[in-house]
Amino acid sequence: MKLKDYQKASLATLHDFLAEARITGPKAAYEKLTAEPELAKRLRGYAAGYKPLKGLPEVPYVCLRLPTGGGKTILAAHSITTAKDTWLEKDFPLVLWLVPTNTIRMQTAEALKNPRHPYRQVLDEAFEGRVRVFDIGDFTQITPHDLRANLCVVVGTIQTLRVTNTDGRKVYAHHEMMEPHFSSVSPNTPGLERNDDGPMKGDIRFSFANLMHLHNPLVIMDEAHKAGSKLSGEVYERINPSACIEFTATPKGFNNILHSVTAQELKDEEMIKMPVVLDEADTWQGAVNSAILKRAELQEQADLDREGYIRPIVLFQAQKKNEEVTVEVLKKHLIDNENIDPAKIAVATGAQRELDGINLFDPNCEIEYVITIEALKEGWDCSFAYVFCSLANIRSSTDAEQLLGRVLRMPYAKRRKSPLLNKSYARLVSKNFAQAAQSLRDKLVDMGFEESEAEANIEAELPGMNDGLFGRRVRPLPTVTIDLDATKDEVKGIGTIAPGKISVTPNDAGKASIQITGFLKPKEKERLYKQAPERFHGQLQEKIAAFEAQHAHEVAPAHRGEVFVVPRLMTWIQGELAFADTDVIMEYHDWSLRDHPARLGPDEFDIVETTNTFEIDLDGNRLLIKAADTSDQLTMDVDVKDWTPNSLVQWLDSKVRDPHISQAELLGWLSDMVTYLNVDRDIPLSQLMRCKFILARKLSDKLKGFRQAERNKVYQLNLFAPQARVEVSFDQGFEFFDDMYFDVPKYRGNKFTFSKHFMGPDEIPAFDGAAGGEEEQCALVIDSLTEVEYWTRNVANHRNSFSLPTPTGRFYPDFVAKLKDQRILVIEYKGQQHADEQITKDTREKQLIGDQWAASSDGKGVFVMATMKKKNPAEIRQGIQAAIKL
Repeated sequence: MKLKDYQKASLATLHDFLAEARITGPKAAYEKLTAEPELAKRLRGYAAGYKPLKGLPEVPYVCLRLPTGGGKTILAAHSITTAKDTWLEKDFPLVLWLVPTNTIRMQTAEALKNPRHPYRQVLDEAFEGRVRVFDIGDFTQITPHDLRANLCVVVGTIQTLRVTNTDGRKVYAHHEMMEPHFSSVSPNTPGLERNDDGPMKGDIRFSFANLMHLHNPLVIMDEAHKAGSKLSGEVYERINPSACIEFTATPKGFNNILHSVTAQELKDEEMIKMPVVLDEADTWQGAVNSAILKRAELQEQADLDREGYIRPIVLFQAQKKNEEVTVEVLKKHLIDNENIDPAKIAVATGAQRELDGINLFDPNCEIEYVITIEALKEGWDCSFAYVFCSLANIRSSTDAEQLLGRVLRMPYAKRRKSPLLNKSYARLVSKNFAQAAQSLRDKLVDMGFEESEAEANIEAELPGMNDGLFGRRVRPLPTVTIDLDATKDEVKGIGTIAPGKISVTPNDAGKASIQITGFLKPKEKERLYKQAPERFHGQLQEKIAAFEAQHAHEVAPAHRGEVFVVPRLMTWIQGELAFADTDVIMEYHDWSLRDHPARLGPDEFDIVETTNTFEIDLDGNRLLIKAADTSDQLTMDVDVKDWTPNSLVQWLDSKVRDPHISQAELLGWLSDMVTYLNVDRDIPLSQLMRCKFILARKLSDKLKGFRQAERNKVYQLNLFAPQARVEVSFDQGFEFFDDMYFDVPKYRGNKFTFSKHFMGPDEIPAFDGAAGGEEEQCALVIDSLTEVEYWTRNVANHRNSFSLPTPTGRFYPDFVAKLKDQRILVIEYKGQQHADEQITKDTREKQLIGDQWAASSDGKGVFVMATMKKKNPAEIRQGIQAAIKL
């Protein structure tokens, strides 16, 4: 299963933390990483100082936060490999995987044991199939050979271990069959529980807990917000973990949040259906009817979708017994009053389990409505669930958030062509729409969404009701109604051409009325004329043309069909005109490891062995490794007598492999490196083998440094050297277009009104920083310039955004504008906090490439680095106008 970008970013942060913690310790590593600007911004409101495990200050203890639907379990599987290479430094670690309930325990163990399941495939790939998975109830089946020669994963619940008195609890009890694990353990080994009575009184207890304590397991903790009690801390002391990696959607104060994923990132990666479209009804019957109608509408869209079978499902939350709308009352209403076929209804409660054994994804399955009261069984996951209809009070219901989470997952984790199928729907009983919206927002927050994210992803079924919701001010689009002398059959299908823009309803005469909201795109007009009977084409064209002429001033340039193209930077390479992208340029560049000597000097990597420790000098950092940390390496399946330079080279090759370097070339370079360290520098092979993880990390960094040096070289050569041939191209330019940022949060400020944004005032991507902050002030200046025809916010790192190359990646300027004289203005805003500081390397690179783009544009492009040193927006205005006039 391919990881999403936000999952890769989470693992990268975990990797950096553990690698740094290996040298400086967990507390220092956490404080260093969370102080970095990008991570600090991501962790705003979470990072509040590192809190170590009680009695275990040197044990890394961090938490990754992902909202509901973010794929915590697949990330947990990958985190085992990350921890193995950066912190554990064991070929085959022991993992204790803890979950909150027995149901989830069984589901997780079953998935990890199944060779075809993605979770297990992650582990098999990382450990070459040498994986053993145990339910905690079967721990006596673990053998010493399993621990030596395989990754061993034990799945259990925290409740199994979390007891005040360990007497009588199986995991703490003495088991004779576990004696082989303790046969070579010194009777004086500290930290192990001992038998209280019997003939072995005072001897080490042959228990699961003691086995964990001996082998320092990596602990994976799911739903970590439930594991912060004092008793949980005592559990960690008993099992003596080497590291603890937690996962949760709703962290508590005791969780050391290392990386936080936003709902927007899940939405960008097509993992969840958002926004949630809300409709409320005065009566429960009205809410039920609304849910049924929405399901029918979604089914029409699903039938037109050719990218995978979808059967939209409504999830009803009935009231409890002795209340008005029980399961029985609701089911009877669906059958008797809504004419729903009983075969399409399933009841899923503690007493009625009509979903057991049913595959809801099967096209032959008829179920379209599921009725429950409380949360469906844990792990229930059907992405066909689209509509959540609660007939209970969701504000007070602790189950509503879990049920709501069931409708958020995107089918096939892939955005559909119909916008309606990319949203989820909530139907609530309420006398007050604002109150219903507040309740829904609160539940989304309970599921791990930020309050601002939740508000930005709730919209009303009726567009007019969005105005004022959570402080929004939405400018209504102009509409036109065209009455046609047509039958229902003649206009069938027109309403599906552009959902949200075109709707068809019967008029007072019983004929068809077509209502168009906003301007149609050329392709949408083509589809309209193709779908409508030919005799109405003239009438439609005349009415639409008159409507567009009348409202041209009210509609954003993008909606009017304006073309906004930014010339793209190009460069000639080997006789070909190529995009000036560093990754593209590197494809033309041949480089070899032979150009980079296989050398690590004593200042980069050195080992000093004492009686009980190795001291590794790594780039000036002193890293102590106790003999106990490496003793188990001596008992691995590779015996000391088989430790050879070649076996070390082969092992290093598996750890530092680079997709840009051929394996044959890398093996030769690694062989030279091992020979140099072993022979030229006289470091014993046994020391290199014991410190092989540290060596692999150093060599990996070395290779990355070589590649970056080559990138720097070709970047300068092809873009800035005297012989570089750089130009810009409008023909292969970058085009801004309507709806290109449909999946990013929008600016919802009430204080200012922007009049020149290319996509309209309601479609401006949210600015970085606080409301009314510097970036927003810069936008206001741009909007007010008489020289500007229109402008747009250019979202950083978005797949649709304009970028310029840098040696390390890409630079996304903050704003792009079209001037009235047809020139293109590109603006990067440099915040006040940086304005008085020394120019950073990053800022200098942005300035250089921006100036190069402008210089290559033959006067058609202007680049400016805007600043505001004295909190006066006039500085921004003066800087931009000065650049325009040059």
